[in-house]
Amino acid sequence: MLEQLFPEVKWENVWEATFETLYMTGISVLATFILGIILGLLLFLTSKGNIWENRFVNFIISAAVNVFRSIPFILLIILLIPFTKALVGSMLGAEAALPALIIGAAPFYARMVEIGLREIDKGVIEAAKSMGASTFTIITKVLLPESMPALASGITVTAIALVGYSAMAGVIGAGGLGDLAYLEGFQRSNSQVTLVATVLILIIVFIIQFIGDQITKRIDKR
Repeated sequence: MLEQLFPEVKWENVWEATFETLYMTGISVLATFILGIILGLLLFLTSKGNIWENRFVNFIISAAVNVFRSIPFILLIILLIPFTKALVGSMLGAEAALPALIIGAAPFYARMVEIGLREIDKGVIEAAKSMGASTFTIITKVLLPESMPALASGITVTAIALVGYSAMAGVIGAGGLGDLAYLEGFQRSNSQVTLVATVLILIIVFIIQFIGDQITKRIDKR
């Protein structure tokens, strides 16, 4: 049926591009989640009045986060070409997009983590301190569990942004649906390919949003 509706579309290429988009998004979301939580915790814990208060360390981390969060993604890909080539060995393919995707998204998510942690009632943290809880215990038993709804909604937003980033990366040869839409759709004036790629990206976004909303509802005890 799809072949009849879109006769100019090579579906084997579409499914391969869809897999590449899912691969890029999945790996980068996982890495972003881990790095973002680490950076967000460091931003929170080293800020004024918190356990590891350190103005210098907080300034350095905050500045790095702000810089990488502010660079437009397409420029970040170009700036990271030497690093990507050294790390992956090529600028082409889905794996070559991962460094830029992760470096571009982790600082964005780190700020969301920091905001989520700041929303926690300080009385809960102080109560844990007064009972002699270690920093590790406070992080794992208080900070992360209490901020989990915000972390889940934040990674959902970030994952959707990463789908868009992966499409942009595809324009310069990273593969995926963005690459398909540009090379086989735009450059060959094949509007059917562009339409199919766009619809598939929208479907992926809707699925991510639905899953994220369901997870957030389940873990939000308020």
